[in-house]
Amino acid sequence: MTKKDVRVEDYMNRNVIFVNENQTVEDVEREMLKQGIDGFPVVDDEEHITGVINVMDLFFKHPQMEIKKLMTRKVVSVPKDIKIEHAARIMFRKGISRVPVIEENKIVGIFTHSDVLRAHIERVTPSKVEKIKESFEKIYGVKITLADQEVDVEKLIPSQNSIDLDELEGRKYELRKGLAEPIVVVRSEGGLVIADGHHRSLAAHKLGIQKINAYILIPGKEIKTGLEKEAGRLNLKTVADIRINYDGQ
Repeated sequence: MTKKDVRVEDYMNRNVIFVNENQTVEDVEREMLKQGIDGFPVVDDEEHITGVINVMDLFFKHPQMEIKKLMTRKVVSVPKDIKIEHAARIMFRKGISRVPVIEENKIVGIFTHSDVLRAHIERVTPSKVEKIKESFEKIYGVKITLADQEVDVEKLIPSQNSIDLDELEGRKYELRKGLAEPIVVVRSEGGLVIADGHHRSLAAHKLGIQKINAYILIPGKEIKTGLEKEAGRLNLKTVADIRINYDGQ
């Protein structure tokens, strides 16, 4: 896949959590606590997107008020076949960190800053690592230094909860032959979070390889990145928590 062919649908999260416009403030507050996130897309009974709701919209509102009276109806969204760079530009201009991905007015995914960063380093080269370094510096407003060293596989924190079996087997082959590229990780509050290289990391775990090469992005001050927040939301603690898709879906 060439860079010009990379689309939002190639990197978006397809496991979308949304709420119905007829649900109440109490319902949505409960769901926010359960999911550990502060906002949702809102849909009607046919699952067409009608708005977005966030925790600030719920403050001091009656628990039984329907959220369709509170939600923001002007939704910034993108089609699934839009190019990655175009979606990133929209997010930057609107000052938002995530957008619903729409097909026929239905939500088919969520695309975030973390997905933009992963897309930049589909194949790891020094120039591409430099690009993701620059992206982190812009997003978080901190200086990033870069280290190139081995890391402990079992101490890595994934930010993606599933991978495809075919690619996993390919990465196993590369590791056995000594052909695997370094992974890319970010030093965050909770440890080393994988930005790119989930297949390689799980392949190493499956093969009993204890250490793999990595580019480490080191922020100039302690921050909690979007990748780490995503890991927390998905309850991912080690690479062993990554699920394998056996059907390619």
